[in-house]
Amino acid sequence: MLYRADPWLHVIAGCMSSGKTDELLRLLRRAEIARRRILLVRPDVDDRTPPEYAESRSKARYPSTPVPKREPVQILALARERDADLIGIEEAQFFDASLVQVVETLRQSGRHVIASGLNTDFAGRPFGAMPQLLALADEITMLTAICVVCGETATRTQRLVGGRPAAVDDPLIVIGGFDAPAVETYEARCLRHHEVAPARTARGVVADEG
Repeated sequence: MLYRADPWLHVIAGCMSSGKTDELLRLLRRAEIARRRILLVRPDVDDRTPPEYAESRSKARYPSTPVPKREPVQILALARERDADLIGIEEAQFFDASLVQVVETLRQSGRHVIASGLNTDFAGRPFGAMPQLLALADEITMLTAICVVCGETATRTQRLVGGRPAAVDDPLIVIGGFDAPAVETYEARCLRHHEVAPARTARGVVADEG
């Protein structure tokens, strides 16, 4: 078994419905057995569940602390206050680019980090700080899902607006709930069935006029 003498960064990435949160929570529960002092944070923009815990689609839960998505530097103070030596970061793609330096600072202070998030957005573009975190990671777990159209392996996140593919210039971040049907929904798709509509502005559509 490999002995890790230095703090490591483990990044869990994949598309919607690939089990990223379940895998993160599984690793945190294993770390509990090893008596690690754990802090789990997530961006406050993720309001799908109450702020005091993160929850997966399989209903697994773990206590968490919300942090403003534009102020990931707050994670450093929380880690010191909780005397945490393992930091879990859920939905890492929603934090701004300064998350990368925060993660590096955590590692320099002797702490381990496990971050999970979408590696690409609904249009297939690299998402937020995830590309840099993946480049810096000591360990990567890349997860896939099942395409809801054909049943093959899915690696893309499909956004639907009123049942139709979202446009490439639609807002980047729209949080979707687990249960209630919404105008905007997300699905796992394979590359063949992943669709992105042309820009609304190119079609002469004014956003606030619907």
